[in-house]
Amino acid sequence: MSGHSKWATTKHKKAVIDARRGKMFAKLIKNIEVAARTGGGDPDGNPTLYDAIQKAKKSSVPNDNIDRAVKRGSGADAGGADYQNITYEGYGPNGVAVLIECLTDNRNRAATEVRLAMTRNGGQMADPGSVAYLFTRKGVVIVPKSGLSEDDVLMAVLDAGAEEVNDLGESFEVVSEATDLIAVRTALQEAGIEYDSADPTFLPSMSVPLDAEAAKKVFRLVEALEDSDEVQNVYANFDVSDEVMAEVG
Repeated sequence: MSGHSKWATTKHKKAVIDARRGKMFAKLIKNIEVAARTGGGDPDGNPTLYDAIQKAKKSSVPNDNIDRAVKRGSGADAGGADYQNITYEGYGPNGVAVLIECLTDNRNRAATEVRLAMTRNGGQMADPGSVAYLFTRKGVVIVPKSGLSEDDVLMAVLDAGAEEVNDLGESFEVVSEATDLIAVRTALQEAGIEYDSADPTFLPSMSVPLDAEAAKKVFRLVEALEDSDEVQNVYANFDVSDEVMAEVG
């Protein structure tokens, strides 16, 4: 799955510096607000909130925005929305399976936006459960290389429950059970190793290799979905080789 992960990581970095930054900021803020509502406004006692704040800071979200989101979520300030988690399933071009996680205060609006993005970009909606079984919930920590070797990272996280370390080019991807994510992230911190993000995610159990033409279509669909304010995460079971990535640009 390193092809998909490498693409996702590269795309995130580009989003930090281009016009999509505003949308990404809004989604990171929403994550903070929901984490604070669910587990309280103290990041030291709420690991999910801690990681949401760290991710926002790494993406250059202003501290004032972060503080306000924590206060809204924890109830210290008024004005927080009642967000619901909804997951939609579907198929993209070339039979690629797609899982779409929404965080919304309006179920009808979210459903309409997801359906429109799918149908306009060669995708189709699927019944609940028809795609989800192809994915497994995992914890993923992205670690910038910064002179580190794969063995350095592996030694730091092995006893914390990490299952594998993958080389993504400029960074390493540390995969664990979702329940071991906090332990793995903490082990890296204790070893003095910086990390870019620590997220529960869905990884596919099997992947569909794509050529350049199919990759362009699938990327277009994923970007259309991510362009919706209702959509937080899009997971898809495609794999693209470095050669195809270079061709697509």
